Amino acid sequence: MSTRTDRDKNSDCRGIDMQNTNNTSQQENLLEVRNLKKYFQVRTGFVRKTDLKAVDDVSFFIRKGETLGIVGESGCGKTTLGRTILRLEEPTSGEILFNGENIVGKDMKEYRKHMQIVFQDPYASLDPRKTVSDIIGEAMDIHQLYSDKNERREKILELMKLVGLNAEFYNRFPHEFSGGQRQRIGIARALAVNPQFIVCDEPVSALDVSIQAQIINMLEELQAERGLTYLFIAHDLAVVKHISQRIGVMYLGHMVELTTSAELYRNPLHPYTQMLLSAIPIADPDRSESRQRILLKGEIPSPLNPPSGCPFRTRCPKAQACCAERMPELVESAPGHFAACHML
Repeated sequence: MSTRTDRDKNSDCRGIDMQNTNNTSQQENLLEVRNLKKYFQVRTGFVRKTDLKAVDDVSFFIRKGETLGIVGESGCGKTTLGRTILRLEEPTSGEILFNGENIVGKDMKEYRKHMQIVFQDPYASLDPRKTVSDIIGEAMDIHQLYSDKNERREKILELMKLVGLNAEFYNRFPHEFSGGQRQRIGIARALAVNPQFIVCDEPVSALDVSIQAQIINMLEELQAERGLTYLFIAHDLAVVKHISQRIGVMYLGHMVELTTSAELYRNPLHPYTQMLLSAIPIADPDRSESRQRILLKGEIPSPLNPPSGCPFRTRCPKAQACCAERMPELVESAPGHFAACHML
């Protein structure tokens, strides 16, 4: 492992560091995000406006067929990151490369066939005035993916069967379904255009635990059958560990750690990641009692007025004077293991 001094001399920016250490060719990366920023203008006075830095200089890549999990506390920018990648929110700056093409500033209609989203709340994400067939078939209508009404119906029924919905639900409305069934409708809607990449924005957080397992297993099966690539956003670390090959940890709009799922749990480097993992419940009472829980002091700083330097320093037990002076860069602390901390 190189020292912080050596890394500071050799690193130019986060995105370049990560790209250079990728052992696969660029052709295997379905998605690359480079120095992505999303700021919202928030009124803080009668005429004064302040930037809310929801996503601040985030870089990573996702390989084809891979699942990258994104975790962090509520308000850290996870959902905004996913929405900005799909251009549901316009980025303030940065690059979003899909299959090697920068999609920032381009007409998204053609890309919508390749990039879709499963929303968090199955109760709010479905139009209550539309039937299941209309909800699933809407994207097919927009992109003209059928030749006649019979083909449209057959494709919708095939998608319903794929996600475990009976054909008799074809003309029913969302209010007639449970939360798990509604989320299946949402997944079928995302699959309707046969996408390559799906943002799963906390797709199981509003569901019962038993239903969560069914949805997660279904997403894994669909990935294996269709070669899908996922950006899986969640706050449940156990769920993310199960479904993701790699995990990125976000705090106050910044990516603070990124590595494989196994490595993150075995050797968390960033103090914030260590705190998150120490909070995971353990079923074994003896192990749970002997484990040392890391408790943080203070509240999450406001993204309207973040602390200088490292955004985590006001709550970090390892913070030093240098942490207030400059932002730590996300650099490779071990092969394939990136972290943003001056203390490493």
